[in-house]
Amino acid sequence: MNASDEGDGPPPDAEPPADEEYARAYAAGYEDGARNALREVVQHAARGHTPQEIRMLVEGRLVRLPEEVETKRRALLAPPRRTAFGSLLRPAPAAPARPWTVPVATAAPRRLAAGQSLLVREQRPAKALEVLRTSAAAFPRVTIVSLHPPDLPGVPADRRTEISPRGAPGPDGAPGRIGLSELGGRLKAPTEAPGGTLVYLDVLEYYATEEGPETTIRFATWLVGVVRASGSALVVSFDSRSVDPQWSSRLERAFPALG
Repeated sequence: MNASDEGDGPPPDAEPPADEEYARAYAAGYEDGARNALREVVQHAARGHTPQEIRMLVEGRLVRLPEEVETKRRALLAPPRRTAFGSLLRPAPAAPARPWTVPVATAAPRRLAAGQSLLVREQRPAKALEVLRTSAAAFPRVTIVSLHPPDLPGVPADRRTEISPRGAPGPDGAPGRIGLSELGGRLKAPTEAPGGTLVYLDVLEYYATEEGPETTIRFATWLVGVVRASGSALVVSFDSRSVDPQWSSRLERAFPALG
């Protein structure tokens, strides 16, 4: 081998150039971002949102995108946490052998009592609706906060109040919106009425996009406190996959019970 052959190219195990590493990282990040955005739109559609509502949710998310990117950047630059490998390496206890199997009965829907709050994690409102219908008879009134109010057989109209986050259309015909502060005011009367109210809510993801996660968490914490103090009850249907896991876990900590 002569000297000219030594410069024909990098050795097989050489690291790729810095520009190529940057391009790979950028392409991978772009793919993850596009995948997450499309998945979020699909989840909004699966929850029954109309095209106009999906547009409002996406536009609100775009406004807050720089803040989310900065939060992600800081998280990536933070020092890594130490992992407790002991719990990962410890073998799971063996299940005792059973000569025969006992069929497991299906659990009945949970009934909420006065002062209780429940956050149900589900892709579409289902289990929370069962809790709502099972618990409605124990309260003199029911308050529903939803873009698509569910049916409540057996609950007459005079015991039922529906609040839509959309509100009344504006003078120009544009869709209105009820902010969290106004929603809190509307929930004040039924919760403080004698006997309280059973509140059903399935729009926390909507408000997290419209008003931000911090404001939504503060509202949820406030509402849990109001329910506890007034003898009301609260059941929330929430799709944790449609929001950032970090603030989703913070929201879950605001509720004394999860489903």
